[in-house]
Amino acid sequence: ICLYMHDPREPYLSALKQILRYVRGTLDYGLRLFFSSTTDLVAYSDANWAGCLTTRRSTSCYCVFIGNNLLSWSSKRQLTLSRSSAEAEYCGVANVIAETCWLRNLLHELHTPLSFATLVYCDNFSAVYLSCNPVQHQRAKHIESDIHFVRDLIVAG
Repeated sequence: ICLYMHDPREPYLSALKQILRYVRGTLDYGLRLFFSSTTDLVAYSDANWAGCLTTRRSTSCYCVFIGNNLLSWSSKRQLTLSRSSAEAEYCGVANVIAETCWLRNLLHELHTPLSFATLVYCDNFSAVYLSCNPVQHQRAKHIESDIHFVRDLIVAG
């Protein structure tokens, strides 16, 4: 809806009304946090390659759990065009790793340091291989260098 605010039309108004009806019906919903015996930080990442039909940009989404409780989540359209599904997934993994680094630092400042490394799950085998492989291949040179901090964090443990 926000993409079409500069040129509002009737279909967008009806979509906005539908969103408002949904919000009104879900006012009592919320996140419930439960006691959990584990304090492991686990993250899941996914991306749809070229999912936007007009710009062909990918959308990255992730969720981060501490124990059984959802701690953080995001779904954002990527700023750059991905030339492969592995690149789109790799950008998503980079986003979730940046988020988990921030959460680990926050928990450390709250005197709740985590003793184990964060597990990050990704459903794209090529992206997992790319993040673990220290050799720079020709087919991966187009990926932005700032995303390669994933490798540095894997090496650091």
